[in-house]
Amino acid sequence: MKIKHTNKIFAALFTLSFFLMSCDKEESMVVDRVESPVLITISGTSFLASEPVNVTATVYELDKSGILDHTVGIDSIPVSNLPLKIIANGMAMGDLTTDAAGKVNLTKTWAELGFSSPQAGNAVNLEWSGSYQGQAFTKLSKVQVKEE
Repeated sequence: MKIKHTNKIFAALFTLSFFLMSCDKEESMVVDRVESPVLITISGTSFLASEPVNVTATVYELDKSGILDHTVGIDSIPVSNLPLKIIANGMAMGDLTTDAAGKVNLTKTWAELGFSSPQAGNAVNLEWSGSYQGQAFTKLSKVQVKEE
């Protein structure tokens, strides 16, 4: 009987040590996330194959000082004179600078975006990158060819 009791204790200790070792935190799997310094809204996501792609991005700084006051809330302030680098499917499309209203407009043909004969469903990934108050950011968006 003493042997059965010892085996049960050994099994319980083994199981407990297994669970404790499996709960070890893996530092390399942790990804630090940093809040974006700006809010970017995109208008224009699908266009006919026969028309140019015309995408507008608006960049805002969020004033959160009134977040606890329901009469004030969060205020969106357009960011002017902010340079943005535009990349489409890994190809540089150029640098644009926001106007007084915080807007930039990207106008390209489908050929410039890599589709010599665009078909419905073809899509291009766009990256809008810049730096604001010393913090880098990138906004991802997509445009696609719509059916006629």
